[in-house]
Amino acid sequence: MFKKLLIANRGEIAVRIIRAAREMGVRTVAVHSEVDALAPHVLLADEAVLLGPAPSSESYLRIDRLLEAARETGADAVHPGYGFLSERAPFARAVEDAGLVFVGPTPETIQAMGDKTEARRRMKEAGVPIVPGIVDPAASAEEARAAAEAMGFPVLLKATAGGGGKGMRVVEEPAALSRAFDAARREAEAAFGDGSVYVEKYLQRPRHVEIQVLGDVHGNVVHLGERECSIQRRHQKLVEEAPSPVLTPDERRAMGEAAVRAAAAVEYRGAGTVEFLYQDGEFFFLEMNTRLQVEHPVTELVTGLDLVQWQLRVAAGEALDFSQEQVRLQGHAIECRITSEDPANGFLPSTGVIGELRLPQGPGVRWDGGIEPGYEVGLHYDPLLGKLVVYGPDRPAALARLRRALDELVIPGIETCIPFHRRLLDETDFQEGDLSIRFLEEHPQVLEIRADADATRTAAIAAVLLEEEARRASTPARPAGSGGSQMSPWRAQGWPWNE
Repeated sequence: MFKKLLIANRGEIAVRIIRAAREMGVRTVAVHSEVDALAPHVLLADEAVLLGPAPSSESYLRIDRLLEAARETGADAVHPGYGFLSERAPFARAVEDAGLVFVGPTPETIQAMGDKTEARRRMKEAGVPIVPGIVDPAASAEEARAAAEAMGFPVLLKATAGGGGKGMRVVEEPAALSRAFDAARREAEAAFGDGSVYVEKYLQRPRHVEIQVLGDVHGNVVHLGERECSIQRRHQKLVEEAPSPVLTPDERRAMGEAAVRAAAAVEYRGAGTVEFLYQDGEFFFLEMNTRLQVEHPVTELVTGLDLVQWQLRVAAGEALDFSQEQVRLQGHAIECRITSEDPANGFLPSTGVIGELRLPQGPGVRWDGGIEPGYEVGLHYDPLLGKLVVYGPDRPAALARLRRALDELVIPGIETCIPFHRRLLDETDFQEGDLSIRFLEEHPQVLEIRADADATRTAAIAAVLLEEEARRASTPARPAGSGGSQMSPWRAQGWPWNE
């Protein structure tokens, strides 16, 4: 195992990796920009290195500074987290060329699956179902129109190097294709430095279902079940759960086997995710994320496996010590992404200083966060503050627990998306698991958040908390040994078997 791990990331995922490494006896190095000097991940790590100014292009995206930080601190491995450089093949190659271990797949695997058209070609050869469409990028709008007319409208234009909804356009009719093609190319070029676009059939109401895979350097690959990620806004996931409320055992088995074939086709090493679109009993390969996913905690809760620790073990050369037959899914887990966005104002970013943070506790509740009281939320980075994850014996129990946990979660000082999640839980179709990636388009009332009502509620909670703090401050401390007990917050916010 490694002696020292550098985490090339920030926020809640850096905190998550540091905790996993510490449990394994691995020392950690945090990196940070000037505005993150006192961030939780910096304070939690054994060592910290300043990368540069606030803009990520001058700090977290500086490969040269990251490698310098590794050399300065004597780190022998680098974990990229997710986002930033996590799926950049040149970064993985630079890490390996520097004599360090990259905690993730090989540069060749990242490159092969990062090119959407190349990935589709490989998946087709591996017998993995793909969405009908062309394999190579369209050279022109005329070529794209010909392909679209051959498969039938509507179609989807997609950037070959895309992700996060960038470089994507839905085209309903031939007359709209040329303008959409040019717009998709411009957006793709600006976002990824590659304006290549291909065409595939547009599925009207699919679900987004993904399979977690884990592979080692000895050729073993297993899948750890699926996650339902259909609740999305502008192609960004908002809620994820495991297992999917719709898959049958046979469908789960078939999709899992397809994901294993996909991973084996590129000799996958580490934790990765094969994403599918599911509709009317059929599923189609969407893409592969060659990194840890934001939503990995729901898989951890239903399998009992620590995916970050398995990333480290695989990167250190260890073989998986369990087979596919030994993987068991138990219970149900749901994750809400908590962001510094105001749903009452079109999810505009919110900034400010975190006040007296109150986190939900109790059985089956987990908080993976990167904030603390006094932490200043700015506009430089992703708005993800943390992830509220709950576990229950079944989906109804998990939903009830999630409702309770959301009511307990208080993040004063900024606006957050918590009101959206509360509103979503009130929706009958969500409760019944009738989901698709069009859910929010079909249920616009979920986005109708009343700012005044939620502000009143938040203010009332804050007033009660302040009163409680004042009462505690005026109450003499209890002498040691005088009785009473308190559950450890680590245990209360931990795994479902802590129940």
